[in-house]
Amino acid sequence: MHIDLPPVTRALLIANIAIYLLQLLMGDLRPPYPLTTHFALWPLGPSAYVDVPGFEIWQIVTYGFLHGSLTHVAFNMFALWMFGGAIEELFGSRPFALYYFVCVIGAALTQLAVMHFFPNGYFPTLGASGGIFGLLLAYGMMYPHSRIMLLFPPIPMPAWLFVTGYGAVELFLGVTGTQAGVAHFAHLGGMAFGFVLIEYWRGKLPLKPRRTLMR
Repeated sequence: MHIDLPPVTRALLIANIAIYLLQLLMGDLRPPYPLTTHFALWPLGPSAYVDVPGFEIWQIVTYGFLHGSLTHVAFNMFALWMFGGAIEELFGSRPFALYYFVCVIGAALTQLAVMHFFPNGYFPTLGASGGIFGLLLAYGMMYPHSRIMLLFPPIPMPAWLFVTGYGAVELFLGVTGTQAGVAHFAHLGGMAFGFVLIEYWRGKLPLKPRRTLMR
C-alpha cells in the first residue's frame, strides 16, 4: 500500500473523486441524471428512452469515471490506492496508464457484448471497476506471494489466491445472475484484457513487444 502515490495513480484518484463530487453538485444520482445520461455506458442499438441518446463511442472511457453511490466510489478508490501505486512503480507511469485504460475499455467492450447478446433491460453501466479489476489481476500476477488482508473476514492470504478466488466468485455471480445490478462480466473483461496485455509484455504471445516485462 502506498501513501506517497506515483503520478498517474494520484491523478486517477483525484479525477474520480472530483467527478463524483461533480455528480453530487449536478444532482446526477437522481433523475434526470444529467451526466449518466450522456457519459455512462449504454447498450448498443436504439435507445429505449426518449431523453437518453443511447450509446456513444466516448462512453467506453467516460463510464469509468462515474459512480452510483458513495460506497461505490469509496471501494473503487480504496482498491486503486492499495494496488495502483505498486503496479505503476513496476510498469512505469506511461505503461501503467496504457494498462489501466486497456482494462477500462476492455471491460466496456465485454459489457457491451453481454448486454447485446444477453439483453436484460436497458440500463447504463458505470464505475471504475473494470480498471480496478485489471489492477487486481496485475497485482496477483506480479506479486503472487504478497499477503493481502481481507476486510470481511480479516484473514490474510496470498495475492494469487485472492485474485483467483475473486475472479471465480465474479464468474459464478455473473453466470447465475445472483447479484443483480452489478456488471460482473465487465469486471471479468477488465481482468481478461489485463491478462492478455501482461502476457504480451512478457513476450509470451506470438506478437512480440519491443521491450519485455521481466517480472
